[in-house]
Amino acid sequence: MGIPVYRDKGYFGVRPKGYDATMTRAFRGFKLSIRSILRNKRISRKRALVEYPFAIIKRVFHFLHTLVTLSRRVRVKFLFSCFAYNLFALNVLRG
Repeated sequence: MGIPVYRDKGYFGVRPKGYDATMTRAFRGFKLSIRSILRNKRISRKRALVEYPFAIIKRVFHFLHTLVTLSRRVRVKFLFSCFAYNLFALNVLRG
């Protein structure tokens, strides 16, 4: 089957390269079934673990837009923000 690809509802119409774990989307006039709601909740729990560091990097370190032009500089800037997130998480864990 392949590796599961956990995606939100924005990627609803596109086929993934692995196992499709895309959240189901409701359409106008058609509500989601209980089974689809529970499936979306399971996918959401898996995605939350990955989305949390990106949310911290965006909100705390203000990494919303990159104003550098070279992709190498973007990588370096993102690498330093990930390093800063690790220090931030270590500080939070120490309490």
